[in-house]
Amino acid sequence: MSMLMLEQTVGARPVRSSRQARYIAWTRIASLVGLGLIIAFALVGPLVLPDPAAQDLARYLQPPSVADPLGTDDYGRSVASRVAHATRVSLLLAAVCVATALILGCVAGVLSAWFGGWVDALLRSISEAFVAVPALLVVLLVSALAAPGSMVALYVGLALVQWVEFFRVVRARSALVLGSPAVEAAGLLQLGWPHVVRRHLWPALRPLLVTLSSLGMVTSILAMSTLGFVKVGLQPPRAELGLMITESFPFYDAAPWMPLAPVAVLFCLTVCLLGLRSNEEGR
Repeated sequence: MSMLMLEQTVGARPVRSSRQARYIAWTRIASLVGLGLIIAFALVGPLVLPDPAAQDLARYLQPPSVADPLGTDDYGRSVASRVAHATRVSLLLAAVCVATALILGCVAGVLSAWFGGWVDALLRSISEAFVAVPALLVVLLVSALAAPGSMVALYVGLALVQWVEFFRVVRARSALVLGSPAVEAAGLLQLGWPHVVRRHLWPALRPLLVTLSSLGMVTSILAMSTLGFVKVGLQPPRAELGLMITESFPFYDAAPWMPLAPVAVLFCLTVCLLGLRSNEEGR
């Protein structure tokens, strides 16, 4: 009986693993398809839809129609066009912020783990200073030094906030890899640092960087929307998802399509990016 139970238990593991693998694969495919559709909407929409700043008061709060699938706002502007432009701005700015934070955090993390000593102490002190300050406060301080609605200030603030996460994770993982017997053997054989980076560091860091990048995209997009929601981020008449939600509040009962469109885009972006993160963790 015990042998039968053991066989059933051993036999059940591949079934659970197979189901989990299929679930992860389908989640990844669905997330990629959803993210691809949103990116296509952000890239193609501004080319085929009307000017997002063009006002026509004769079309005040018109409901969704064939001409305007998401209706118009209180200035007669196409909501679909404004959502497409806002999505493109959010994706591009978030991607640039994450790329900058990734490069800065990776270089600092690897240098800290590789050299140790005063280099590690200095970089850790800088990162701890950033951790001690709330992230949103860092963005607000940087934004306060620039003109209202400055996209450059928003980029610098978000990149400064996010590089710390990359630094801490990369430093911790790099320290483990560089202290492993395989890397010590590579040092004894004098294979050089390019070999260590290519064969040991990069394979260990790559899944973590994908996960951190997807989380960074979500954080950047939600931070931009939050700042726009409180009217501290990008300023009107620029289309921004958080700002569009704020502008739609006085008309939410007469024109519910105005807040629903940016909220739906934010929700879909968050779900798709988190779906990519879960898949990487599940490997």
